[in-house]
Amino acid sequence: MILPFILYFPEDKSDYISAFVQMVPFLILAIATFWFLIRISKKEEKKADELFKKLSEKDQQE
Repeated sequence: MILPFILYFPEDKSDYISAFVQMVPFLILAIATFWFLIRISKKEEKKADELFKKLSEKDQQE
């Protein structure tokens, strides 16, 4: 009995247009954020690798 109140499928399909217009910017922002985080992660990985190499070289010299 609760199901009809949770699901709403409008008869007028033009209501979907506003939902789509609202969803697109959030989707773009989500993709951009994910891409940005991946980019930062790769830079941090390079820094960590360089630090590891420096520390390994320092240990070998001693």
